[in-house]
Amino acid sequence: MLIATLIAADQLQKGELSSAADRLTGIGGQITRIGDVVDGKTADIVFEGDLPAARKTLPVDNVAIDFVVQHAEHREKKLLISDMDSTMITVECIDELAGYAGIKDQIAEITERAMLGELDFEEALRGRVALLAGLELSAIDQCLDEKVELMPGAKTLVRTMAGRGAKTILVSGGFTRFADPVAKAIGFASAEANILAETDGILTGKLDGPVVDAQRKADLLRQSALSAGLSLEQCIAVGDGANDIPMIALAGMGVAYHAKPKAAAAADLAIKHNDLSALLYVQGIASEDWMTD
Repeated sequence: MLIATLIAADQLQKGELSSAADRLTGIGGQITRIGDVVDGKTADIVFEGDLPAARKTLPVDNVAIDFVVQHAEHREKKLLISDMDSTMITVECIDELAGYAGIKDQIAEITERAMLGELDFEEALRGRVALLAGLELSAIDQCLDEKVELMPGAKTLVRTMAGRGAKTILVSGGFTRFADPVAKAIGFASAEANILAETDGILTGKLDGPVVDAQRKADLLRQSALSAGLSLEQCIAVGDGANDIPMIALAGMGVAYHAKPKAAAAADLAIKHNDLSALLYVQGIASEDWMTD
């Protein structure tokens, strides 16, 4: 049994729901049930059919609706693992931090190419960190206060899933000095990121310990699921860049959130029109059951 979920950026019209059902029928799908519109913006279509074909058929470029098709089993996930920069927060921390060193444009260009998958992640990261040598640690606190904003829906998503018993993990190719306070503010149970080396309150331009890269993100997902006694099908992974692709591809539900093209192509679901709370609708959790504080 498959479930197709439509999530409108504004209001979901019954005609849009009927049109989606017709498209599924057109590829041989057998509709079992068309659900009511919930919260004015989302509805499910339950059907029997071909999952890959349905995923190719449903998306419509000229409507502000996010579509996801998934197996009914394990719909509500028990482990959430997510990237931080441009996913759980609205900025790339290293770019904003570079602004306090007067080199934001230079570093942001490298960041963009790395997230597009055009550069080796570790090499690009170490190169950018080297450019921050000599910056005072106080700039990080200032950056957190002035530049870092939580992504809309982040708290609602994480706290609702945690409140329903899910394990929640923030994993970042950025830095612990940002990831730790961000994880606490949102409600993640744990966080892992890179460690900026410093001496006497000054960044040295180096990192301490191994780099949290694409492979580490995927390994952390696999290890966390195993330790929690969960299958990968019970996990949801969220990210936006090329270094999130292995993690996204490994999870039962891989989500590209307002993502770069390569990440979107690798994902089971690309959220383009909604905020992070849409991932609760994806799991069949209506707003009356959300935790917002």
